[in-house]
Parts: sequence; C-alpha cells; structure tokens
Amino acid sequence: MNIYLSLLLFSFVILLYWVITELFTFFFRLTGLPAEKARFQVISLLTGTGFTTRESEMILSSRRRRRLARVTMLFGYVFNITIVSAFINIFISMKVVPFGYEFIGFLIPLGTVALIFVIMRVPKVHAWFDSLMRRLADRIFDRKETFNAVMLIDNIGSESIAQVTIRHIPEEYAGLSLADTKLRAETGILVMLVERQGGKPVPAQADTVFEPGDKLTVFGDYKTICNAFHAKEHFADD
Repeated sequence: MNIYLSLLLFSFVILLYWVITELFTFFFRLTGLPAEKARFQVISLLTGTGFTTRESEMILSSRRRRRLARVTMLFGYVFNITIVSAFINIFISMKVVPFGYEFIGFLIPLGTVALIFVIMRVPKVHAWFDSLMRRLADRIFDRKETFNAVMLIDNIGSESIAQVTIRHIPEEYAGLSLADTKLRAETGILVMLVERQGGKPVPAQADTVFEPGDKLTVFGDYKTICNAFHAKEHFADD
C-alpha cells in the first residue's frame, strides 16, 4: 500500500473513531446520562481499557444502558482490530517510500482531521450539532413533549441524584406547594434545588410551587422519581 493511502487510511480511522465515540455518546445521552459522563464511559468501553469509576454504577443501574454497554464493548473490540491492521499497513508502507515525502504524507491527512476537531470545538458549531442530535432523536423515536424529562446525575448507594425538567406539571402537584405535595413523606423523594427560567439553582422551599420549565435536582429512588414526576429518560442536557 502506498504511504499516502496508508496515512489517509490512518487519518480516516482517527476521524471515524471520533464519529463513533460521538455516536455512542449520543445513544447513552438518550438514556439520560450527562454528556461528559457518557463520553468518558464510551471511550472506556470502546478502547477496552477497563478504567472504571463510581460513575460506572450509572451504567449498571439500568438494563437499557447495560445492553448498550455490551454492544459498545463488542463494537470497540472489532474496531480496534481494524485500527491495528491500519497501523501495520502504515509501517510496512513507510519502508518502501523515500523519507522526503513522508512529512507531506503526514501533514495533509492529519491536518485535515485536526481542522475538523478544531471546528467542532467552536461553541456555536457544537451547539448546532447538539441541536441536530436532539431533533434527530425526537424524529427517530417520535417523541413529543408529553412527558417530563429526567437525567441521572449520580448514584449514592441505592439512591440517585437526578435532574427533572418539568414540561407538564403532574395533576397531583398542580397548584400545590412543595410541603403540600408530601413528596418526601409519601415517596421519600427530596427536592433539593430548583432552577427557574435559566436562573441560578436555589434551594427548594416548603412554599415552592412547581412551574413549567423548572429544573429540579432531586434525591431518592430513581424509579420512584420517574414515576412521581411522570418523567422518562430523554436526551441529556436538553
């Protein structure tokens, strides 16, 4: 294989690896994981490094995420074999090509990949890409905003910290203060913070009344949280 074709293949593999990482990150975000945590776990799964943190419990706590993790690991194993083969081809090809042309061979394809990475780091481009992914998710799964959204933030023992986005106030809580909802007494759910109209999250008070658009940081059993707020896992950070 010609050195230029080998380096082009190598650059394409790097770009493809990044695309695959973003794709699987997107899938995990559909299950309600925050972007950075999802991306870290995807990289760990794809590369087979076995690097685990307490955040891995977020994967194990959901059957859907466990299944997705298995697919990611298997895909990563097969893809890594392809990468090794590409490296071998590159080193073999470098032996039969004059050294003077190697620098150009590296510069063009790798520079193209680096340029794409830089462009995707631009905030406006990244926001556009996220918006595109959200619209794509809604179209694929035919999701309408008829339910509240929940995002798993962390697990603490058997309990979870989650963020619930209120799109529609549950009938049983409509017009009631937090104290009157009896959430803590009847479900064990603790509403800790309330973020309203994009403002700074503030501690929930006994007289807090839920409003559409509120983002609640809550603590309790994850399934109970979903049931109590009629919430489903949705595209995280939405």
